[in-house]
Amino acid sequence: MQFQNKVVVVTGGGNGMGREMVLQLLSRGARVAAVDISEPALQETVELAGEKKGMLSTHIVNITDRERVAALPEEVLAVHGAVDGLINNAGIIQPFVRTIELDFSQIERVMNVNFYGMLNMTMAFLPHLIKRPEAHIANVSSMGGFLPVPGQSIYGASKAAVKLLTEALHSELANTSVHVTVIFPGAIGTNIAANSGVSMDMSPEEEAEAASRQTLAPAKAAEIMLDGIEKNSYRVLVGSDSKLMDFLYRLNPKGAANFIFKQMKDLLGE
Repeated sequence: MQFQNKVVVVTGGGNGMGREMVLQLLSRGARVAAVDISEPALQETVELAGEKKGMLSTHIVNITDRERVAALPEEVLAVHGAVDGLINNAGIIQPFVRTIELDFSQIERVMNVNFYGMLNMTMAFLPHLIKRPEAHIANVSSMGGFLPVPGQSIYGASKAAVKLLTEALHSELANTSVHVTVIFPGAIGTNIAANSGVSMDMSPEEEAEAASRQTLAPAKAAEIMLDGIEKNSYRVLVGSDSKLMDFLYRLNPKGAANFIFKQMKDLLGE
């Protein structure tokens, strides 16, 4: 789906990849409804939009609040007159600990934002999207959604759920005007840990090492995602690490899992 003259809703539009997608969508000629839980973050996105801000609306929404989300389509329609695309980008990670060290409030928070938040948005907007001549749903999963990452088990489970639901939606909507894409980012240079309320608890030496690891800039990640959506891609791998691990996991699942464990074991105190 080409974005020119389309209306696209983006969750997590106040920071990171979501903000970059909002700004790039505007530059591609789309009208955008940016959704985020943080009003200051959304206001900063508006300021960054510059002369394009007239094409942008902002909506302060907790996507885990089903009733609030259910009211959102009418708000978007009131501003833009239509909705052609939905990009479910908002997500959080968990503390870097083993599953047994998590409490259920932490588990439920991750699942509620990453899976149910995406599902709430999809269920609210799909009845409107399916009426359009052409529409698109893109859901952001993660490299951790197809590959086990120690210390991020629940995050991975939530993103695996996003993956499979998105693929099922693709099949269910195959004979409709709605295209569906699932997106698998690797390591992206965003502040997702801070936004998730997660402390990394690393020494200065460990922080320096982590900072030196190659991550993809959010702007580049957003460009890859939007290019994939415009091509109606079934799946989009974002970053060389995501592409590599997708290949390795298909080739040797256990070997790939062991490789990731060796990369992550310092965070688990191994």
